[in-house]
Amino acid sequence: MSGTQYMTRSDAREIAVHLIYAVQCTEEDPRTVIAARFDETYYSLLSEENEVYAEAPKQKQRAYISSVVLGVCEHREELEGYLAKHSIGWNVSRISRLARACMELAMYEALYVEDVPINVAINEAVKLVQKYEEPETVAFVNGVLGAFSRERGNKA
Repeated sequence: MSGTQYMTRSDAREIAVHLIYAVQCTEEDPRTVIAARFDETYYSLLSEENEVYAEAPKQKQRAYISSVVLGVCEHREELEGYLAKHSIGWNVSRISRLARACMELAMYEALYVEDVPINVAINEAVKLVQKYEEPETVAFVNGVLGAFSRERGNKA
């Protein structure tokens, strides 16, 4: 079934986190960053660096990725407020950009994406942080998102 593989939502989430991270680093317009990332030539080069880019996203995944990246960017102030509120004892500016991108995506999904239950958003964020960060950061992210979930009353 090679070539017909379907990109999972988890893979789409990981690409979305990379894009959120890129927007944070470059401060470019998110639409510009998304368009550049999905350029066919550039995308194929990325597949050599990270297996998540092995399969290009289909229209549905691409729409999801674009939607959540733009949503996180549009709601950045609100999401940063939640981060600050639940990052007890931490200066938000000390949190790695990748961990922040994961947490912002999870919070955005919990708040604004109807088909993503909050526990799924949190579990996915923690798995992504485990892939890229140290165990202390994973524990921190889990704690912040757990506090966010409790505040939200665990509703999806």
